[in-house]
Amino acid sequence: QVQLVESGGGLVQAGGSLRLSCAASGRTFSSYGMGWFRQAPGKEREFVAAISRSGVSIVYADSVKGRFTISRDNAKNTVYLQMSSLKSEDTAVYYCAADNDILLHTTEYKYAYWGQGTQVTVSS
Repeated sequence: QVQLVESGGGLVQAGGSLRLSCAASGRTFSSYGMGWFRQAPGKEREFVAAISRSGVSIVYADSVKGRFTISRDNAKNTVYLQMSSLKSEDTAVYYCAADNDILLHTTEYKYAYWGQGTQVTVSS
């Protein structure tokens, strides 16, 4: 089992940047694929990005490709989401999630463990 805690959210102007962090408990962080999801008010939670156990494989949602970068540091049990060129439509609660499957997944039901979320608000 793994516990996840997100941080780094906040208020930023359109065009700005933020870096989200997700710290994981436990000694087996490197055995989990990690994903970021987001949920805007009145909308369903959607996939943002995912990274494999080793960090070699990465996938992004089309809406963030070229603007967001997911990375991980297994020595620090942390996954990051660097967000640049932020838009008002990026406003949402951002969640990190862990999945112990070897395959990368973009659907939330594949992820067993979730953080509590961190709010990102982009002002236009």
